[in-house]
Amino acid sequence: MKRLLLALAAATLLPLSAQAAAPATEQINLDIGTPPVIVVRHALTQRQSRLVRFYEAGVMGLDIDGMVKIRDRSKLHNLALQQAAEKLIDQENPDRMSLIYAIAEAHGGKDKIPLVKEMMAKRWRQEFKSGWWLEDEKGNWSQKP
Repeated sequence: MKRLLLALAAATLLPLSAQAAAPATEQINLDIGTPPVIVVRHALTQRQSRLVRFYEAGVMGLDIDGMVKIRDRSKLHNLALQQAAEKLIDQENPDRMSLIYAIAEAHGGKDKIPLVKEMMAKRWRQEFKSGWWLEDEKGNWSQKP
């Protein structure tokens, strides 16, 4: 019984000591599962398969902030394709920003937005497939190795 009490005491004290040892800057969990985050992630996931065909064709890419952008309009051969591409971007980028806001809100509010935005841009660029196009801070496009 003493061992059980000691184990319980240690288990309850451990989180307190771990918190005290934690750095002053709060860690941001990009994979947090709050209801607003889940809803936005679902919308982004549903749209991904339609974006992939534009990524693979080199029509679209990611800018430095992790937002989707048309890279090569010359590959949009007709008005219907142009409208489809623009509609996808008009849906995708606001949802990406909504995800950033939802994650920031779950971690304390608006002051976390710049950090979350930077972290998500880095993640989206890392998750981008080899051969897809990335824009650098100077506006130059290159294919991801």
